[in-house]
Amino acid sequence: MSDATLNLVQAAIDAAKTAYAPYSNFHVGAALLLDNGEIVTGSNFENASYGMTLCAETVAIAKASSDGKLRKIREIAVAGGLEGRVGKAADPITPCGRCRQIIKEVADLTSTDIPVHCAHASGYETFLLSELLPHGFGPASLK
Repeated sequence: MSDATLNLVQAAIDAAKTAYAPYSNFHVGAALLLDNGEIVTGSNFENASYGMTLCAETVAIAKASSDGKLRKIREIAVAGGLEGRVGKAADPITPCGRCRQIIKEVADLTSTDIPVHCAHASGYETFLLSELLPHGFGPASLK
């Protein structure tokens, strides 16, 4: 486990503390590592109309995009769990399907098979996006 990845995973755990999750009580944080070493975070934001809920990964990626840093994303960390238990699950918490598709868009923009570090009680497990979303639909699929 590298110190840089541990710091990124910890940033995701810390971001989950700011989640707005009054309905599910499931807090999720995401942290993006940019090519210059900067970390951008996001947390989930629930809505009474469940379909309007924003996932942590989407919030972090939109934040990076609005700051003009979308093409600088190199790695992602995700941590989730019930309030007070973020990062304590036995199995890694992975991005939902919608978020995997959002991450795919970034991967195609950066020509990177983005590593996704998923927190759990023993630390984290790393997956490449291509493992989480095999045969993903991307910009090349539109040609």
